[in-house]
Amino acid sequence: MSSASSTPPWDVHRLPRAEGSVFLITGGNAGIGYFVAEQLSTTGATVVLGSRDPAKAEAALASIRSRVPDAHVRAVRLDLADLRSLGTAAESLAVERLDAVVHNAGVALDDPPRRETGDGHELMFGTNHLGHFALTARLMPLLSAAPAARIVTVGSFAAKSERLDLDDLQSRRDYRAKRTYGRSKLAQMYFGLELDRRLRALGSATASVVVHPGGALDSLTPSRPPVHVRTTTARLRAAPAALLVQGKHAGAWPAVRAVLDPAVRGGQLWGPRLFGLRGTPRREAVWSHLTDAAAAARLWDASRDLTGVDPGDLRG
Repeated sequence: MSSASSTPPWDVHRLPRAEGSVFLITGGNAGIGYFVAEQLSTTGATVVLGSRDPAKAEAALASIRSRVPDAHVRAVRLDLADLRSLGTAAESLAVERLDAVVHNAGVALDDPPRRETGDGHELMFGTNHLGHFALTARLMPLLSAAPAARIVTVGSFAAKSERLDLDDLQSRRDYRAKRTYGRSKLAQMYFGLELDRRLRALGSATASVVVHPGGALDSLTPSRPPVHVRTTTARLRAAPAALLVQGKHAGAWPAVRAVLDPAVRGGQLWGPRLFGLRGTPRREAVWSHLTDAAAAARLWDASRDLTGVDPGDLRG
């Protein structure tokens, strides 16, 4: 990779070419993941959408192809809540190498009741964090086969005010949906940073980068029917919010830059430029609580025990 000083200014509307590269986007059929996939598809790379729902995946593929006629896009079935299925999902990619994976998929529960995955894990923690932790282990042989792969973990601004309870990762004692969601995203961010530390210690060429989309609202997101339809009423009601936050198309920008920009390095955190809530992507200081390497190591050990795999094992 070239140095930051030798690269031109980053332009979210003029992305560098990436022919021959293969990128996997988890949850690429909707929301921020869809726009990450759409934007990366303009680079000439092969973009694979990981999705639980084949019908939604096909709708997303059709939308991308309608906007990017020469797009190389396809989908694989991926259910992060089913840990035993992830090996099969990785094999279904049917590629010799993977140049980047964007860990974007996730669930958020607005209703109070606590739910569990089929593996018995709290749904948000089990899907958002443990699913991506285990998927990374399954993908590691493909990532290691690329000359300089990127693992991009999409966190959340909601994690900035949260702290992990390492003795209650599954929220069995104290479950509150919004807090549990924020903590699941915080766990993802810890994982992304700890993963890079371990990759560096092993001398790996693969880099792990953490990003967050800032404030990204459906009502400020351009329509992509049938994937997303924004009504005129919703657009007008959301107009004042555009001073502080943005749509999901812009929320995708930090992840896209983390995949493509040669100036991005492992262990970094990227987010929107203005107050961390909106604007073009920039590197920001790693949040103070995310610098707790001891907590990250404890989370890693717990995640390894809960999933039965270790992404730090480069054999996958």
